[in-house]
Parts: sequence; structure tokens; C-alpha cells
Amino acid sequence: MTRRDWDINLEEMLEAGVQLGHKIRKWNPKMAPYIERNHKGRHITNLIKTARFLIETCDLVFDAARRKKQFLIVGTQKKAADLVFRAAISARCHYVNTKWLSGLLTNWSITKTRLQKFRDLRTKQKTGRLDRLPKRDAAILKRQLSHLQRNLGGIKYMTDLPDIVIIVDQHGEYTALQECITLGIPTICLIDTNCDPNLADISIPANDDSISSLRFILQKLVFAICEGREGRSESPK
Repeated sequence: MTRRDWDINLEEMLEAGVQLGHKIRKWNPKMAPYIERNHKGRHITNLIKTARFLIETCDLVFDAARRKKQFLIVGTQKKAADLVFRAAISARCHYVNTKWLSGLLTNWSITKTRLQKFRDLRTKQKTGRLDRLPKRDAAILKRQLSHLQRNLGGIKYMTDLPDIVIIVDQHGEYTALQECITLGIPTICLIDTNCDPNLADISIPANDDSISSLRFILQKLVFAICEGREGRSESPK
């Protein structure tokens, strides 16, 4: 039994389309234990199992947040970008929602150097020092700042490797997943019926193509993280 009540309702999950998988021909056979049936040529995920995994994951991120662990949320596909941004801001997490730069984590020393340059340029812009430079020099630095903001804006406050990485599209964020595996960083992945559940440390079987499904899963995880950050021990009403 879970330690807390995360209000994960099967009816709401159905409405959000969490159970809808890919067409049968696109499936990964390793997902068989999480599939309930086929419907009109499409796999349907077992929502009872999804609910159980989601509850266990909420317990885990709650405990991790209470212990001040740092999270990175990754989702760069167009459908997920805004949801990832909003979730990360709400839960005070780092995020990547535009483009995963190869080596972002595995070449952390280089990433740290880029982040420091980013911070320096932001400081120069805020203090007006950029505007006091010759126009050509200022224009070059402003372009660099814009580029860094686009690629590193979601991790600008990240000073070390994250403790846990949440990936909302395992299939689409394979490079990020492989970097986490290489470094031994625990991962939480939404896994659709075309994914390999063995690659993630914690898998949540769910539709990763639907905005409503992604929103449902992220809202539950964000709530659990926020509860943990606030150090609450009672069950939410």
C-alpha cells in the first residue's frame, strides 16, 4: 500500500487517454506485460498497472524532494515542450524542452563552462554593460546570449549533475536516456507501447503522444515533488 493518497483516478486517466498505445505493428514486444488488449489495431495499456507504477513513482519523487534531491525534466518534442516548462517551473526543477545537446551530462565539465558564460552574459545584460560596448561587439554577445538561453535556459541554475531525470518521451529522448545510463543517473520514463521498459530505472506505462496524457502524468509527479519540497507528511485532501 502506498504511504500517501495521490488521488490517481482511473476514470480521469481514461478521459486523458493515458491507456491509448501505438498501432500494433509499432509495438515493442517487451511491453507485453503492460498491455491489456488490442482495439481497432491499436494496443491498450493496462491502466491498473499504470496507476500502480504512478503511485509508486509519486512516493519516490516525494521522498527524493523531501531529501532535497535535484530533478531534471526532459521533453523536447513540440507536444511536450510547454508542459515540461510549466511542470518544471511549478516544481522548481531543471528542464530541457527545446533541444538536447549531445554530451549535456556526459561532458559536464564543458556544460559547466557554457553555463558560467551564460550567467556572465546575463549579468552583463542586466547591469547594462552589454549596451556600453561597441555595437558590433554587443551584437555578437547578444546573439551568443540568445543561443545559450535557448539551449541552456532550463538548466541555468544547475550547478551539478541531477539526482533524478524524468523523461516524458523515452523513444524521442533516447540520447538523454543513454547519457543517464552511462553516468548511472536514475531515470523515470513514460513508456508508450513502442518503448523498451528495461532501459529506464522506473517506468510508467502511458500514452506519450497525447497532450492530455502527458499533462495528467506530469501534474501528479509535480504535485508529489511540491509536497516533498514543502516537507508535508500528511495525505493531501
